[in-house]
Amino acid sequence: MKDHSLTLASAPVAQGRTAEIFMWDGQHILKLYRAWCPPNWVEYEARIAGAVYQAGIPSPAPGEIIEVNGRRGLVYEYLDGVSMLQDMNARPWLLLKHARSLAELQIQIHRQSITGLPSYKDRLRHAIRSTSHLREELRSKALAELDVLPEGKNVCHGDYHPGNILITKRGPIVIDWMTACAGSPWADVARTSLLLSIGAKAARQQINPVIRMAVGFYHRAYRSRYDVLFPDTQKQMERWMPVMAAARLNEDIAQEREALMKMVIEGVIPSGKP
Repeated sequence: MKDHSLTLASAPVAQGRTAEIFMWDGQHILKLYRAWCPPNWVEYEARIAGAVYQAGIPSPAPGEIIEVNGRRGLVYEYLDGVSMLQDMNARPWLLLKHARSLAELQIQIHRQSITGLPSYKDRLRHAIRSTSHLREELRSKALAELDVLPEGKNVCHGDYHPGNILITKRGPIVIDWMTACAGSPWADVARTSLLLSIGAKAARQQINPVIRMAVGFYHRAYRSRYDVLFPDTQKQMERWMPVMAAARLNEDIAQEREALMKMVIEGVIPSGKP
């Protein structure tokens, strides 16, 4: 790991809760974790991102781990493009094309298997146990439902949505692999469906009114394309939805809480009564 004791001259080109993105040179960017982040996060991301890239999944090529003024970061190749979410906002007539592409790319991911990935079910179990928004009865029922769902060994992104797809000259590229895990493809599809049906309500400022009205169509087109290529003959996705909703509550997004609770109650209690 190289130590770059310097002050970054430019402002970040993007930032989130855990990291800032800087241009590093003409061909690379730097994902620089914030000072409070545990040091092992960057090693974990480098390992997962490297394994995903080597498996042939369309993703950015990771580079070296570096340190800048006590903060650790990971260099990636620079990819010129916009997110699928941004492209739909700017060019809504491509809605159907992007919905189908979202499904086709996800199936490409799900056909892969990578050793050493954490279990999707273990991650969901931890989230359901950790959330403060579930009564113990609902928590127990959600965990019981999770226990009987299939384990799976397929590569799952864990946070797959149009904001994590870059539209580039090379084609669509999937980014942000920190949540990658091994599990059932239908768990990953359920997470995507949850984000499209409920999570979109919390992203109103990112989506213009035309796209907001078309989210339902986009979601149905995505699911339809996925089902054509990989039919859900055992209706597994429906079984994963309330479990995924219970786990999503741990992310503590106030705008989604009521809808998520309704989904959990209707999914794990047959009568739908609390």
